[in-house]
Amino acid sequence: MNVPVIGFAEGEAALDWIGLTDALAAGHQLPKAEIGDTFLYRGADTLLSRSAWIDGLGIAVKSATIFPGNRDRGLAAVNGGVSLYADDTGLLEAIVDFHLVTKWKTAGDSLLAARRLARADSRVILIVGAGTVAASLRAAYGAAFPGARFEVWNRSPAGAEALAADWPETRAVGDLEAAVAGADIVTCATMATAPVVKGEWLMPGTHLDLIGAYRPDMREADDAALQRGRIFVDSFDTTLNHIGELKTPLTEGAIAREDIVADYYDLAAFRRASDDEITIFKNGGGAHLDLMTGRHILEAWRRR
Repeated sequence: MNVPVIGFAEGEAALDWIGLTDALAAGHQLPKAEIGDTFLYRGADTLLSRSAWIDGLGIAVKSATIFPGNRDRGLAAVNGGVSLYADDTGLLEAIVDFHLVTKWKTAGDSLLAARRLARADSRVILIVGAGTVAASLRAAYGAAFPGARFEVWNRSPAGAEALAADWPETRAVGDLEAAVAGADIVTCATMATAPVVKGEWLMPGTHLDLIGAYRPDMREADDAALQRGRIFVDSFDTTLNHIGELKTPLTEGAIAREDIVADYYDLAAFRRASDDEITIFKNGGGAHLDLMTGRHILEAWRRR
């Protein structure tokens, strides 16, 4: 049996952001995923394997190797692949490029929430951070909000200027407080361990998208932001007790468990109560989203 290996360029050529978010929504109508993570270490090197099984969709194992020393060899520090297995037989169906799945899963995860929670008339979108994920967010949000103009803020102004130069209707900004206050949507993809967005800066009607924090010691928004908004997550299981963005304020009593309205297994709850309310979404990722994204990539590649 020939198992296809779907590379980054050929896989991406078959994709669009709206189609992906529709696939993620459909994936959450299926039975809840079983997920599991394992880590292996050798000195500074790491093997991370994330697996998910969704009845009716199949199995995915996403393996990532993190070898920091590769930078000295002129090689990428993070590599890997996503193996997809058939739901009915368990046969290996495809191996998909790790970076392709990660790119589309991460930005698509946030875009699904924004399509439901952000105001449809949003015209100013601020990207906080200017790394690889930020570029994906510019593409994703641009597909869903084609009439919007974009601003980019980064700790290093040169990074913001470089990203802005690659896109139309996009400019770098230096005053984060003013940029947040003037934005309809704020999407954060930083490596911050202390909040960079303050609740007092948010205007009524803003949608705040939080992506960067993935460890217990990381946060992008302060307590005031979480207290002002209605909070949604992609998965209760992968965010509440694992990521500092929510774990810390929950532990310290700044917010309560009932303040987190819903995750994607209750998509009907993902709706704005008024034009003036502040909505907040925490993107936690998770192997189940890798499975949904990988399966969508395979099906789109087959159709193409």
